[in-house]
Amino acid sequence: MAPMALALILGWWLVAASRAQQLPPPSLSLHPSQGVSLGDTVTLRCHLPQLVAWVWLYQDGGRTHNKFQDKGQDAVEFSFVSARWEHAGTYRCQYHVSEPLGTSEKSDPVELVLTDRRYPPPGISLSFEGHVMTAINISIHMERGSNVTIRCWNWEYGSSFLLHKGGHSAPVQRQDPIGGGMATFTLFGVSPTDSGTYSCSYRPRGHPSVSSPLGDSVTLEVTSPPTHPGANGESRGSLVVAVAGGCAAALAFGLILIIFFLLPACRRRIQTTAGSGESLKNSKANELQVPPADNEGLTYTELQAVTPSFCRPGVPQPPVIYAEVGPGRPH
Repeated sequence: MAPMALALILGWWLVAASRAQQLPPPSLSLHPSQGVSLGDTVTLRCHLPQLVAWVWLYQDGGRTHNKFQDKGQDAVEFSFVSARWEHAGTYRCQYHVSEPLGTSEKSDPVELVLTDRRYPPPGISLSFEGHVMTAINISIHMERGSNVTIRCWNWEYGSSFLLHKGGHSAPVQRQDPIGGGMATFTLFGVSPTDSGTYSCSYRPRGHPSVSSPLGDSVTLEVTSPPTHPGANGESRGSLVVAVAGGCAAALAFGLILIIFFLLPACRRRIQTTAGSGESLKNSKANELQVPPADNEGLTYTELQAVTPSFCRPGVPQPPVIYAEVGPGRPH
């Protein structure tokens, strides 16, 4: 009998485990999501993807509450009318179905942090470019790209420090400094998106889900650096100078190429002209010198003799025939 009962229990567990892998998990939300103080009313709402039978609520790993779901509801609420220290912690929810039998996975965790106003708020300071500003609700104007440091401290109770920004439901930064006391938050190269109001809170030692009240705030406004009126004109002037310089360089390069290719051609032309001059000189040297006495306006020219084809080879022929050309009596 005992082995049969064990087999039934094991079979039910296997079926439930298999069913849990197929059921989608629920989601858990907190209302209000932040700023819950001791004595306030807070509600944890478990959103269900389908109609189920039972919903369980877990705190810090242990089951604390369960509730039967009424038909037609897609969420089950668990409320604390007057929140106390023991209600602070991390919560998850899970649901169970009977037909077919199965249990879902647990939801993602949600932390309920209770603010205890008996703790003093932390101090805050802002520093940039070597200047340190410590005041109540100060406002700083700063140029884009600067580095800003925000320091928060409480030397008596502070353990973990959180940096809050107005308009954000969750802290934007968190630090757990060794030994506690003070935390340093740095915003590198700020831009207009970093503009806003910042404040700090801390978690007391030994109470990670209890918070101090928010301390004083600092307002940061990031502006872009002013544009100089002549900046556009200077950029256009620089562009014109760059274009003119490029054109001058291209022209100089073209002239160098022209000189490089034309110089050899000019040299060849000069050499050709010099050769023609030499030929002309040689031609003039072959002209006869006219005797001084024979200067009656006659002109002598040199005619090349043509050897007739009927002359016998070897017979010397007169190389030059001179003819007198011009008016006057015959000689």
